[in-house]
Amino acid sequence: MNPKVYASIEQSRAAGRKQLAVLIDPDRLRTQSVDALIALAERGIDFFFIGGSLLMDEKMEECLQLLRQNVRQPLVIFPGSPLQISTRADAILLLSLISGRNPDLLIGQHVIAAPYLKASGLEIIPTGYMLIDGGVSTTAAYMSNTQPIPPEKIEIAVCTAMAGTMLGLKLLYLDAGSGAQRPVSAEMIQAVRRAVDVPLFTGGGISTPELAYTNLKAGADLLVVGNALEKDPGLLIEIAAAVRAAGNE
Repeated sequence: MNPKVYASIEQSRAAGRKQLAVLIDPDRLRTQSVDALIALAERGIDFFFIGGSLLMDEKMEECLQLLRQNVRQPLVIFPGSPLQISTRADAILLLSLISGRNPDLLIGQHVIAAPYLKASGLEIIPTGYMLIDGGVSTTAAYMSNTQPIPPEKIEIAVCTAMAGTMLGLKLLYLDAGSGAQRPVSAEMIQAVRRAVDVPLFTGGGISTPELAYTNLKAGADLLVVGNALEKDPGLLIEIAAAVRAAGNE
């Protein structure tokens, strides 16, 4: 498949333009907030990410169908299991949880998913996924049976990121987790950005436009926002404005 999603990320990064992805958990599909986000889709969203750690396949298909019928942005699967594959999407982040030491999430589940991914026609984007301690216990950490990187251990994050890129991963995602009390720090983002030369995503705990702006100016190329927008879809307009401002300075 023509790598349109990754190419657009690379092109935007080369041009200095920051991007915004909205993460939708299909388990919360039938809520007023999802309808509101769809209505606001043209207000600065570059991608929709779809996924969750516990969702059922039927809910993901329903979510993808709803989005496909109502938005123009690329739909990217952010999988919580090897079963979360759908031809309704445009691409999938093939996550390798490089911050943990669980072999199933480094390669095991990928082996199970590989023949289905090959047959799917999805654009596959190898992604180094790094959980950063955001001050709360997260579903991702519990389900993966891994410990997040402590926020003060910046050198561990840097070396992990470097190792991931040396293994050939095409982008990195620093995630403090849904509902994090604190997002990934600007200091950690800056340090990782200096150490690697691939697109860098951050997410978790981004609840204000000021935090969005800080993350992006620190060196992130794309911001992932989910939980905060479920609580207040109108926040999207302010965060999208912060994303544009960070890329225009």
